[in-house]
Amino acid sequence: MRFSRQFANVTIADFIVRSAYQMGKTPLLPVFAQTLGAGEVFLGLIVSVSTLTGIILKPIVGALSDIWGRRSWLILGTIFFTVMPFVYRWISTPEELFTVRIIHGIATAIYGPVTLAFVAEMSSNSRAERLAWFGSARNGGYIVGPAVGGWLLLILDPVSVFTIIGFLSILAFIPLIGISDSKKIEIKKGTFFSHLFSSFVIGSRNISVWVAGLFESFIYMILYAIKAFLPLYASSTSVGFNIAVIGMFFSIQETIRLIFNPLGGKIADKAGYKIIILSGALILAISLFYLTMIDKIIFFIIAAIFMGIAQALIFPAIIAQISSQIDKDNLATSMGLVGSLKNLGKVLGPTLIGVLIYFFDFVISFRILGVFLILGLFIIFLVMKMYKKD
Repeated sequence: MRFSRQFANVTIADFIVRSAYQMGKTPLLPVFAQTLGAGEVFLGLIVSVSTLTGIILKPIVGALSDIWGRRSWLILGTIFFTVMPFVYRWISTPEELFTVRIIHGIATAIYGPVTLAFVAEMSSNSRAERLAWFGSARNGGYIVGPAVGGWLLLILDPVSVFTIIGFLSILAFIPLIGISDSKKIEIKKGTFFSHLFSSFVIGSRNISVWVAGLFESFIYMILYAIKAFLPLYASSTSVGFNIAVIGMFFSIQETIRLIFNPLGGKIADKAGYKIIILSGALILAISLFYLTMIDKIIFFIIAAIFMGIAQALIFPAIIAQISSQIDKDNLATSMGLVGSLKNLGKVLGPTLIGVLIYFFDFVISFRILGVFLILGLFIIFLVMKMYKKD
């Protein structure tokens, strides 16, 4: 498919700031927190608090961008991405780092719903494929960022790396110059807050938003649970894989998702969003069971491949499904609500499987997640059957 200059500009800007942000998250942030004297529990809070910021702010930012337009919010988000890394130079305690991470999280809370709405509303044609290409560029930042950040830590101290992150983020302003805003909503004097409230009401009443949002949240719960505890399971005496193999698992999974994302979006545009979402979720559920039966590295890698394919099918189709059901005037509000649910899933996932492992072992816990996912598929299928609007 051919891409417009608008699409190219917002995608490049997102890739720049996401790559830089991920440089400062893994492995840089835990290392920096540890040098400040943060204990294990507080270190975990420091790493996750920016996600909690998004849970609260994403729907609000989405609603405001529906009213005031996307471009101004993209500029504001880029300012946060650019300015905050320079602040780390003056941090001297774990508590200060915790506070700065809360503020830094505003940047992703802005970019999340606003960029997705910006891309989704460009055209109804090839919507899932366009979102998939955008998602691939964003995911590329998750691959490039940690690799560059780790390399820089070999030659620089953490504070210097954060300074470099700030300078790299400035580059995002260049493509943003070429972005023109979508038409803003005409709001009469004195009706701003009533319109803001109605945007939340419209978004929260749409069954498609809740079905897709809760399902995406559950998928992220599973994926983040795997990120948290698969290294422990795979390196245990019963499986015996070394840490390099486990790292390769996650790299392959993300790479496959990156490669197959556009194809998954294109298939969803042709076959229908709902059937592709359900197909991807079924592949993911089977992969969860498969993970508990592996005893050779090749099978471990195959599981990573199928999990990457599952994500490439699910996520572009979910966003396209939501955007096809929502009025353009409330699109970013709905994206924000879904984003909040997604962030909630990221936070709850490791906690959920931690509780399961406390009562059961790794194998049973992963299989329980697989059963939950299959049950969720049936429930969502029934809800979709009742909700006929396409």
